[in-house]
Amino acid sequence: MSTLLYKIGKTAFRKPGYFIIGWVIILGIVISMISINGVHISSEMKIEGTESQKVLDQLAKELPAASGGQGSVVFKAPDNERLDTPERTAAIMKGVSEVYGLDKVINPVDYAAAQANSSGASADAAQAMNMAQSATASPPPYGPFMVNNVPVPGLLISSDGSTALFQFQFTIEQSAITQDVFDSVIQSVMKVEQGTQIKVLPGETLKSVSIGVGSAEIVGLVIAVIVLLITLGSVVAAGLPLITALLGVAIGVGGAFSISKFVDMPSVTSVLALMVGLAVGIDYALFIVNRQRRMIIDQRLSAQEATARAIGTSGSAVFFAGLTVIIALCGMLVIGLTFLSTMALVAAATVLINVFVALTLLPALLGLVGERICSKKARAKATNSSEASSHGVANRWVKFVIKHRWATVIAIILVLGFAATPITKMEMGIPGASSANLDTDARQSYDAISKGFGEGFNGPLILVAEPRNASAKMTPELMGGLAMELQGQNNVAQVSPLGMTEDLAIFSLIPKTGPNDQLTKTLVNDLRSADSNMAKTYDVKLGVTGLTAVNIDMSAKLAQVFPIYVGIIILLSLIILLLVFRSIIVPIKATIGFLLSILATFGMTTAVFQWGWLHSLFGFDTGGPLLSFMPIIVTGILYGLAMDYQVFLVSSMRESYVHGHRGTESVIHGYNQVSRVVVAAAVIMVSVFAGFIFTDDVMIKQIGFTLAVGILIDAFIIRMALVPAIMAMFGDKAWSLPKWLDRILPNLDVEGEKLIASLNAQNDEVKPISDSKS
Repeated sequence: MSTLLYKIGKTAFRKPGYFIIGWVIILGIVISMISINGVHISSEMKIEGTESQKVLDQLAKELPAASGGQGSVVFKAPDNERLDTPERTAAIMKGVSEVYGLDKVINPVDYAAAQANSSGASADAAQAMNMAQSATASPPPYGPFMVNNVPVPGLLISSDGSTALFQFQFTIEQSAITQDVFDSVIQSVMKVEQGTQIKVLPGETLKSVSIGVGSAEIVGLVIAVIVLLITLGSVVAAGLPLITALLGVAIGVGGAFSISKFVDMPSVTSVLALMVGLAVGIDYALFIVNRQRRMIIDQRLSAQEATARAIGTSGSAVFFAGLTVIIALCGMLVIGLTFLSTMALVAAATVLINVFVALTLLPALLGLVGERICSKKARAKATNSSEASSHGVANRWVKFVIKHRWATVIAIILVLGFAATPITKMEMGIPGASSANLDTDARQSYDAISKGFGEGFNGPLILVAEPRNASAKMTPELMGGLAMELQGQNNVAQVSPLGMTEDLAIFSLIPKTGPNDQLTKTLVNDLRSADSNMAKTYDVKLGVTGLTAVNIDMSAKLAQVFPIYVGIIILLSLIILLLVFRSIIVPIKATIGFLLSILATFGMTTAVFQWGWLHSLFGFDTGGPLLSFMPIIVTGILYGLAMDYQVFLVSSMRESYVHGHRGTESVIHGYNQVSRVVVAAAVIMVSVFAGFIFTDDVMIKQIGFTLAVGILIDAFIIRMALVPAIMAMFGDKAWSLPKWLDRILPNLDVEGEKLIASLNAQNDEVKPISDSKS
């Protein structure tokens, strides 16, 4: 591997034009495809195989209109005023009528007529509707919005007349609704505000789908540039990692956008690829450029020879580090969820592109820069300070850790264990309007609905009842009886029939509790139970769907597959680390260290985003559930990135061991060689991820925070402290390998030992250049 990469590096340095033009052509193809196909993103997060999705699929087949998504809008009067004045009533009715007249929105009058005239509908459906409506035992603190003593379909008004709730249904599933449909609805209802002093608040389900990237991310890049300048010491050297990372991300994310017309692309996918691509792209290039400059300064090699050797040695570490990230991401494919697989593949492809860019384009750019990569001043300064550098902060720190190795290990375990304690109270779900910032329309709409109608109106459920006996038919009496039984269930506020055929009946059920409440989850599970008294009494099977049920099922499904996913990526990564380090102790130690860091990371995320600790610092007002698919995504990314630092740090220790250093001396020497650049890389990665904490999208905010904290803990506590302490405990035994395993494992030569020996044997080294030629 090292020899092959050495040849690639030398060729790219000698003939940079071919490699640069090649990558520019690839970028041009991506841009052309985007201009032809456009950018298409969606909010679809379909969970195949769940109960709610099965019901949606059934409705889409038998009653397509009933499988549609739900929308809601709140109309709010000024303080101490009412909405049901003639002028305001007329304005509201105009807005409602416009919405009902839109394409992809169900008009209740037309739908009822279609149901009555359809061949599959019961002739007595109207009777069933009336029986079901009479199921409500006591009048609720709200009622239908009346116009000329006639209730307006889908429109409720609170008892004090200050708030009206308009709920309607689309003809297509929520995930399939395009942005122009949402925009049409919002434009129609916003007209109600004109001259009426009515506040119109579109609900969470009408929220715009956006890519989720703003100016806050630029701050992370600025910090990255500053760190690069400090670490590499020149504008030219600092600019190369940034250029290659941006190109890699442009091709990776741009490539995803270019095919988004043909593949469903969740909006968070591009942000995830951008986060990971920028972080690893900068880090990989930084490691190679730093190694090249060290060889020029310390070994007095020419820029060409130093570049080729840096690609052959550090490039090997970059390759296997990138491979670990890719494997961790691709492990999501076994979960079998389409939207997660799309995210994983796009992020993994972006990482792969950044690896190739670092191994081919970077040496080509170094070829253009030539000897200017190190100025005379930098060489002279490095020469004069080489003796003192061995007694720097890193050297003192690693010697302190090694001297107090047992205390260090125990302290880290106690601190991270304490930080992980909130994980026992972690609640998973989909952050929504209930945890949105107080000044947003979605949150104000949620609060207004909760106050005027009950929190459950923010998350209505759709129920489908069908006879268990295939020969039995749905009757008006059965539908009415079911409605009365449903109304009597615990935690049920309102039951409304939506339609009926000979084979099934459909209801809308409003819980008393909100979408993320544990009692709502219990209600969904109780309704689905085949052993419930209701199911047995009426001999029916009840299916539950709707956005709330979909989110509940998503969280349960992801919690179920999470342990399997973790087991797969750990197993695969252990194999890679075994091949790279030819050691059993090192891969096991790396995995244990990661588990400590990931538990502490999730504990801190729970305390901040669920309990609301330091919420004002991170730009949100209210705590809420953690994003249900966040643990899987973050675990995959953090495991891959943590192994990056593991590979770079421990491969340097192994290189020191291979070249004659023994015991703690190899740990100290290897640590001193790369600790500065590992710290710089970690600061860059944390800065890039932290930039996403201050976006408006709470999902992106949570992912950015978790990744930033995870890298901070893993790089500075696990790799910079725990790793040298444990390596010192084992000493040379850390590199031991059973003889039988040593014989069958291939030698990947990540440290470049065979490469350097071959170059020395062939006497192919370029003579040291003089400072006068630099």
